Amino acid sequence: MFDSLSDRLGEIFKSLSGRGRLTREEVELGMREVRLALLEADVNFKVARALVDRIRERAVGADVLESLTPGQQIVKIVNEELVTTLGGEQRKLHYQPQPPTVVMLIGLQGSGKTTTCAKLGWRLRQDGCSVTLAAADTFRAAAIEQLKIWGQRVGCEVIAGQYGADSAAIAYDALEAAINRKVDYLIIDTAGRLHTKKNLMEEMKKMHRSLHKKVPTAPHEVLLVLDSTTGTNALNQAREFHHALGVTGLIVTKLDGTAKGGIVVAIARELKIPVKFIGLGERVDDLQPFDPKGFAEALFTENAETREV
Repeated sequence: MFDSLSDRLGEIFKSLSGRGRLTREEVELGMREVRLALLEADVNFKVARALVDRIRERAVGADVLESLTPGQQIVKIVNEELVTTLGGEQRKLHYQPQPPTVVMLIGLQGSGKTTTCAKLGWRLRQDGCSVTLAAADTFRAAAIEQLKIWGQRVGCEVIAGQYGADSAAIAYDALEAAINRKVDYLIIDTAGRLHTKKNLMEEMKKMHRSLHKKVPTAPHEVLLVLDSTTGTNALNQAREFHHALGVTGLIVTKLDGTAKGGIVVAIARELKIPVKFIGLGERVDDLQPFDPKGFAEALFTENAETREV
């Protein structure tokens, strides 16, 4: 668990072997390394500072478990605080007893919404659910064709209109069809839009109202798809989309590359939005349920491989 951070803290605390309780002076010796590890994992500065304050508060005076070194004891506290910030446990996708469960995927262009739409459909089908995909991105060239190809690949029907058509009307028609066919899930792929463009956000609100008009409880999930490589700007995106639409969960994509994913911690802490899935590659089965504990451990472990001390 956090081997590299444990090693670095172990060097700091090596003269403390045999000590059973950490003093404030001793804890302060390790806080610099903890702060650097958080920042290098792309955790927002303010969030990193708040976490360090909380870790310091818990560590000072803490009894060191017999099976751990002082450094490992601090790492254990870091792990527990991150997991708590990330929600503590896996958050499952909502399931509506009266089908369909309506899921809107929103986010910036290039975040991976269309492929994520299909991968989510595939995952739900593996769980025995029937799924329909709606191609409500009527602006991006080839977006409809791309979703249709993915739909064939994952075995999901795709409902689409024409380019330039009213996306809210397409979503409404798709919901009507899903109701008639008693489909378990309707997943709506929407056009990518900048969170700073008011007119585009108003179009998204219109789609939301259209679905709500047809089914008062819909949409049941509004999932923001975030490209993990965007770093701290992802927090601004999440803040604006959440304000406009009430985001119910996050899907963080492209975590298979150089992105460290620490921005997820900032979003979870500030907005209290749970991460529900993460994208780890291009294969259809690379969309995985989010595990806070595993993510917290990987946040430092992966980052440590390239760190120069």
